[in-house]
Amino acid sequence: MKEKICHYLAGIVEEVSAEEFLDMAETPPEEEMGDLALPCFVLAKKMHKNPAIIAAEIAEKLNAQKETFCVERAAQVGAYCNIFWNRKAYVEHCLSKLQMENLGVEPSGTGKTFCMDYSSPNIAKNFHVGHLRTTIIGNALYKIYQKLGFQVVRINHLGDWGTQFGKLIVAYKLWSSEELVKEKGIEELLRIYVKFNAEAEQNEQLITEAREWFVKMEQNDAEAIAIWEWFKQISMVEFERVYQLLGITFDSYVGESFYRDKVPALVDKLKAKNLLVESQGAQVIDLEEYQMPPCLITKSDGSSIYHSRDIAAVLYRKEKYDFAKCIYVTGLEQSLHFKQVFKAIEVMGYDWAETLVHVPYGLVSLDGEKLSTRNGNIIYAEDILKEAISRAEKAILEKNPNLGSRQLQSNQQARPQGSLPTDSREQVARMVGVGAVIFHDLYHQRIKNIDFSWDDVLNFDGSTGPYVQYTYARAKSVLRKYGERVDFAQADWNALTDSVSYNLVKILGGYEDAVKSAAEKYEPSVVARYVMSLAVAFNKFYHDCTILKAEGAVKQARLALTELTQRVLRDGCGLLGLECPEEM
Repeated sequence: MKEKICHYLAGIVEEVSAEEFLDMAETPPEEEMGDLALPCFVLAKKMHKNPAIIAAEIAEKLNAQKETFCVERAAQVGAYCNIFWNRKAYVEHCLSKLQMENLGVEPSGTGKTFCMDYSSPNIAKNFHVGHLRTTIIGNALYKIYQKLGFQVVRINHLGDWGTQFGKLIVAYKLWSSEELVKEKGIEELLRIYVKFNAEAEQNEQLITEAREWFVKMEQNDAEAIAIWEWFKQISMVEFERVYQLLGITFDSYVGESFYRDKVPALVDKLKAKNLLVESQGAQVIDLEEYQMPPCLITKSDGSSIYHSRDIAAVLYRKEKYDFAKCIYVTGLEQSLHFKQVFKAIEVMGYDWAETLVHVPYGLVSLDGEKLSTRNGNIIYAEDILKEAISRAEKAILEKNPNLGSRQLQSNQQARPQGSLPTDSREQVARMVGVGAVIFHDLYHQRIKNIDFSWDDVLNFDGSTGPYVQYTYARAKSVLRKYGERVDFAQADWNALTDSVSYNLVKILGGYEDAVKSAAEKYEPSVVARYVMSLAVAFNKFYHDCTILKAEGAVKQARLALTELTQRVLRDGCGLLGLECPEEM
């Protein structure tokens, strides 16, 4: 409806395009100011008229075409043209669209492939809260792009290569044993890694030995590779537990090590293009003219480095997947690294370098200090998720006091109305606990830094995942009590033109815009804030408008609104990675 109006206005105002009208159109902050507003300040410069006069002329034109555009009335208020929809027509339009497949979200990515690089934990280190951010944000973006029809390849580019493994091998040989590693797993590997870094501050020879072991790895030394593969297997078991808790999977676990044998070919290609220069024994791409430090390709000992392995990975992915975009979800501190990698691809002559996108997110700190595995200042993702699940289960038992005494009863036996079946308690606790952690992260703009706080993450009140999940369960409860199929054809849409119902309809009508905006901005918080606003609006509707005790066509209209709200809540939560329990 907005697009139709903007195209119409572009036809009568030659100086302004439909796209420009769409860009300036905004939603008024107050209901009495209308449903759509066109600020005419920008138009004044182009049309050489007072903006108030332009607003009045636009209002007059639209009032003459009210039926064409489902406009109830248009009014000039200062420099604004405020537009009021015909409420019944708008309700019917929105709810009809939401009944369509995909909830009216039209696909825009059909036939296009996106590669998404996210999560990427480091082998032999615990999956910490920092890795949790990239995993949660990346998974939400994957689901959003999939919703829009893109073919998305989920890549977990494991940090399974580099000098740190030389450090770990030295530490293992000095301060650990096969028995200890088998018994304690990653806990032991982390202990000796932290010890190595502490000892290396006093003994530089340890760093030299670590580099030597990494060179052995690069040369496929049998002992070095065997220890490395063993550490990798131990790590993958740990990572998989976290991914299962989050309900996340990947299409590829190809990590840095996969590209080590592809670096020599990259070096040859760079030499052929005269792009390599020597710097203190290392081979680099000079990026000084782009105001960047040199991009390191091989170190002085000939071993590969992050830059070279990432460039090799980009070239491999382009050849294998022919992506329309390759998106990297990593911390803000890696921005320079990816600028160098993308610029290297560009100077190599690949015009598709512009399809490479870095999606940064803010740092996670603990009591104001940066998280550091090296220093042991860390919070583990699995601990966070398990604690959240535990607290959710306690909350469920508090709200369902009869549940504890019925733990051994069969789900087939009668249970008090509204209480949860005993065999679903753990499942619901996982949905709610994990959902709280995910929503807490995604509700904030990704670029913002987060100072980790247990109280904030595991708070189930206010603007939280559990609040949205509870709203979904409330809507499902209404529909279960009704017990029949909602008859949309018998609904009286006039019954949804009161302020509370109409506000809920308008928010529902914004679902497609929220999804597409999140995709364009690489910003899942757009969807998170959308589902929160939808939950708040539905709870207001639930309290102010009788649903089950209404009659006839009015009842069907309110049930239809409830039905579509729960569908969009479930779908929107799904895009964020949250599951919605049927009962809470």
